[in-house]
Amino acid sequence: MKRVRVVVVGRVQGVFFRSTCATLARRRGLVGFVRNLPDGSVEAAFEGIDDDVDALVAWCGVGPDHARVDRVEVTTEEVRGDRDFRVTG
Repeated sequence: MKRVRVVVVGRVQGVFFRSTCATLARRRGLVGFVRNLPDGSVEAAFEGIDDDVDALVAWCGVGPDHARVDRVEVTTEEVRGDRDFRVTG
């Protein structure tokens, strides 16, 4: 089990990034969140089985159709034991 926080920079708002991310995370049984940031980037936290977390981080490097990902910043965090995956902000 692990948890990472990512900040995805590029054209990632208004392209269904959050909803697609949430769908993929839930399918893999991950918990955490995804949200838009005021600067136009997207922040997410993924917690769960290592391979599933890594798969979502890799997806963030591509994003959904119409997204343009310029950079993904990844930070490892302590596992928190969240109960679900939510879309906020």
